[in-house]
Amino acid sequence: MADAFVSFAVQKLGDFLIQQVSLRKNLRKEVEWLRNELLFIQSFLKDAELKQSGDHRVQQWVFEINSIANDAVAILETYTFEADKGDDDEFASRPKACACICRKEKKFYNVAEEIQSLKQRIMDTSRKRETYGITNINYNSGEGPSNQVTTLRRTTSYVDDQDYIFVGLQDVVQKLLAQLLKAEPRRSVLSIYGMGGLGKTTLARKLYTSPDILNSFRTRAWICVSQEYNTMDLLKIIIKSIQGRTKETLELLETMTEGDLEFHLRDLLKERKYLVVVDDVWQREAWESLKRAFPDGKNGSRVIITTRKEDVAERADNRGFIHKLRFLSQEESWDLFRRKLLDIQAMVPEMESLAKDMVEKCRGLPLAIVVLSGLLSHKIGLNQWQKVKDHLWKNIKEDKYIEISNILSLSYNDLPTALKLCFLHFGFFPEDQVVGADNIIRLWMAEGFIPRVGEERMEDVAEGFLNELIRRSLVQVANTFWERVTECRVHDLLHDLAIQKALEVNFFDIYDPRSHSISSLCIRHVIHSHGGRYISLDLSNLKLRSIMFFDPDFNKITHINFRSVFQHLYVLYLAMHVGSVSIVPDAIGSLYHLKLLSLRGIRDLPSSIGNLKNLQTLVVYVDGYTYTCQLPQKIANLINLRHLVANYSEPLVHIRKLTSLQVVDGIHCDQWKDVDPVDLVNL
Repeated sequence: MADAFVSFAVQKLGDFLIQQVSLRKNLRKEVEWLRNELLFIQSFLKDAELKQSGDHRVQQWVFEINSIANDAVAILETYTFEADKGDDDEFASRPKACACICRKEKKFYNVAEEIQSLKQRIMDTSRKRETYGITNINYNSGEGPSNQVTTLRRTTSYVDDQDYIFVGLQDVVQKLLAQLLKAEPRRSVLSIYGMGGLGKTTLARKLYTSPDILNSFRTRAWICVSQEYNTMDLLKIIIKSIQGRTKETLELLETMTEGDLEFHLRDLLKERKYLVVVDDVWQREAWESLKRAFPDGKNGSRVIITTRKEDVAERADNRGFIHKLRFLSQEESWDLFRRKLLDIQAMVPEMESLAKDMVEKCRGLPLAIVVLSGLLSHKIGLNQWQKVKDHLWKNIKEDKYIEISNILSLSYNDLPTALKLCFLHFGFFPEDQVVGADNIIRLWMAEGFIPRVGEERMEDVAEGFLNELIRRSLVQVANTFWERVTECRVHDLLHDLAIQKALEVNFFDIYDPRSHSISSLCIRHVIHSHGGRYISLDLSNLKLRSIMFFDPDFNKITHINFRSVFQHLYVLYLAMHVGSVSIVPDAIGSLYHLKLLSLRGIRDLPSSIGNLKNLQTLVVYVDGYTYTCQLPQKIANLINLRHLVANYSEPLVHIRKLTSLQVVDGIHCDQWKDVDPVDLVNL
């Protein structure tokens, strides 16, 4: 995986040398040396990463290389930003201009000093490489995955995974539908259980969206529990699904205790015939904490539970129906593989024989089969298919099956560099979360993962990347609109893989409130809970690049020390309950590097937002249709803004200067009449 970060750093160093044409000669030489050394080291990474699982010294070497690559990018981006700031003062008064020159000289000195430090670290790692016997010098000889991504346009097709488990299982769908629709007035629970990758969630979704179910149950709700859950949040999700997201409802929910929420939900459901799906239950306690809120109105209401645990399924309801999801037969497995394979016609008899061997070893697990087909779809010819089989067979003892983790890892390792980075980014999001396609694309752009390809828009290149991950069955389609993917998700097992790979190379770290700690070596932090405790950590010496809060209870934005802690941020993503805070501190305007700012639950922004000249995406989500947000006139200074997503209440006159704008989302038609769009040539 470190090859992805080194490749990314090499690309950034090359871009830097092209863009900074007036760079001092000695500094240019240092940067060129740094780029060439990283390019040379990259040739040894394939061998090192193959050895690291069995040798902790080699693992440490890979980690150090990754750290150097990250630091190199951070240093040059800081230099670029400071240099650009100086250019802004070109017409300032003489004293200010002199002060600017002094600051620039100091920054130049600091960058030169930091690069010297990196040089010393690289020389140290080169000595260690010889000590550890890392010898491979044929990284780009065609043996490994390509580091270049072919241009993937937004029209790239994908294969929808929604029906993949129903090869040979149509009878199961009909049997479970009959259980849900039978004339039994008592509220009952239907439990679906089986190992990860069998398709429990997909089966539940098939039932949930069935026309017969839609006609029979006018009140429906879906919640994902996962391993770490919050009962209050789950109850709120169900209430919002039933009652809507009006201003009154949202404000009322914020004042309720867990007991209040439980009583309120019972009251909502007691006269209704409802269907609720409780997806991905790991502990019996999770269901016990929820079931009191589901009344038995003797009107045929139903609950569907999906779980990997047999005891959870068995104890959900003494008189409920339990279905253990089976593995596919050999014939069904082959049928599924052929459906998912993109070019069946190109499969010669020898390749078919290889494929049948591999499919048989997947032991009828649908997720393993579709990921394998996605991997082989991108391998051309008998030779490459044989190599895939050889890799998989290495880990099979006697007549055993392929471990699904080996197939998933092999598919991940086969990704080009840019796609590896994009896939890992899904690990930021909480398990089971549906992710907006536009959301993930904007995050990839802000992080710098999307290369410029000719005249093509970055958004189109990124959409091609997303479609490619879907084609490889590493990402699942959740929703589409006019044949375009609008929402997606990753399977739990792939989510685990993304986190595992990310932690191996310090791509990001997730705050652990139990130990009250987070890695100081990572430049990306993710907070899923206890955000207030996270910001009490000493983060002052970190050059954090990205912070994403998924903690709905976080309401201490005014406590964040923006200037000293978050000053290097490219991405700030805050999700909060509406009404938690109404004022964003002026200090947010000091985050000059910021490319993406996403705020939920915020109604007002300070005028200092106009200082964020590098901002590409501004998203201000306000829960409920009756809320609107106030954006200051200084927003007109955001000359690089490409995406403005906000339920915006004011006239739009001052956005006419934002010539880079491509998307404006959340405005009303009557607001548009005051805008002269003549300069909005990219909209």
